[in-house]
Amino acid sequence: MLRIEDTDVERSEARYETQLVDDLRWLGIDWDEGPDVGGEFAPYRQSDRMAIYRHYAERLLEEGKAYLCFCTAEELERDRQQAAAERRPQVYSGKCRECDPEQSRQRRANGEPAAIRLKIPEHPLHFYDIVRGDVTFDNESVSDPIIVRSSGVPVYNYVVVVDDAEMKITHVIRGDDHLSNTPKQVALYEALGFPVPEFAHLSTILGPDRERLSKRHGATSISQFREMGILPEALVNYLALLGWAPSGGARETFTSKELVKEFSLERVTPSPAVFDFEKLYWLNRHYIKAADAKRIVELSLPYFQNAGLIPVEDQPEVRAWMEKVIALLAPYVDRLDQLPEKARLFFQYDAQTAVSAEDNRPLLTSEIGRSVVADFTAHVNASSNGFSAESFKAIINLVKDGTGAKGKELFHPIRIVITGSHSGPDFDRVIPLIEAGSHLPLPQHVMSVRERVEKFALAFKT
Repeated sequence: MLRIEDTDVERSEARYETQLVDDLRWLGIDWDEGPDVGGEFAPYRQSDRMAIYRHYAERLLEEGKAYLCFCTAEELERDRQQAAAERRPQVYSGKCRECDPEQSRQRRANGEPAAIRLKIPEHPLHFYDIVRGDVTFDNESVSDPIIVRSSGVPVYNYVVVVDDAEMKITHVIRGDDHLSNTPKQVALYEALGFPVPEFAHLSTILGPDRERLSKRHGATSISQFREMGILPEALVNYLALLGWAPSGGARETFTSKELVKEFSLERVTPSPAVFDFEKLYWLNRHYIKAADAKRIVELSLPYFQNAGLIPVEDQPEVRAWMEKVIALLAPYVDRLDQLPEKARLFFQYDAQTAVSAEDNRPLLTSEIGRSVVADFTAHVNASSNGFSAESFKAIINLVKDGTGAKGKELFHPIRIVITGSHSGPDFDRVIPLIEAGSHLPLPQHVMSVRERVEKFALAFKT
């Protein structure tokens, strides 16, 4: 079930809910009940359940398990500062706990602002954690928590207990930063007479520097990973491996169905997990290569459109060409947003940069390199037609025979002339795409083989 926890008015906006729903569906996570589909335990937005929370809060007051607190924010802050100065635990003093309940009700009826606090029982609070085992908190370290603010707005730790109980939630699985909330919630379950669910607190996720994962480490939201061109199956697979290991070996790739079958909370470790972006990218490469080609094209085209490399409007001949470009380059990227940069060899040929690049210079200025470039240029200029994979290969063979060059000495200088780099995909696939792209109505012209050779010859002379 999907429940929207929106009692924090300042941080709850409709756009956040929309983003959350979109992200979950993108990950392949679906639900049987929720605000968009209804269900037995509706409503599923906490902001629509206020009457339910008021009912249980008043019941706790009537049963003497909660009390009205009239302490102001200023008073509470002074108490905290004094406790800190005296090196005492910064917990609520309990000054309103002993107030006469009838007098307190009268004060509230007269309009005096009052919060509602739960009476923490006079015994340690214990629960079993599936990941961490038995956990116990001294009641003195918890203090009496506010469950409803003086504004009438209930707090998170209270409403989730009511919702979980009413919605028959059996397991509460969350990050270990919520561990300190659990004793307060256990006390609420007990006070309300609800069965306590099973808890599992998952390990903290750290960045590569072993500090808590944050924006400074890179993407930390699902939408950011989606925008980067991480496939949902790669992200789900990677997230499952954080703090969990499958039984029986070092296997690392799992479909969602396989994860459902394999996963168990008992194999989750309490040790912090380090988010390894390179591992995520490795998985993403695996899933890009395994994905349906048409799906990868659909996901990739917007990156080229946003970069201004192809028209926004669909053109069949451009799309057919791009399908081949993406099929050629996709296996070599970590993320789909890297494709436009990878496609520079088609769209952004720069002869001057090719000539002056530090790692290209030795290949071009050696005696054999100069001979290869000169012979190759002459053969291209002597040809009156465009180039296919076969005709281009024929020219390379002529250069090989004329210069005696072979292997890297032959191919690297020619590749620099055509693509600007001494490494890259096979000519058999690159040359037809360069030639076909040069005839398309693109925002940025793709230079033909002949145009590239002419540009390079001018740059190489200078």
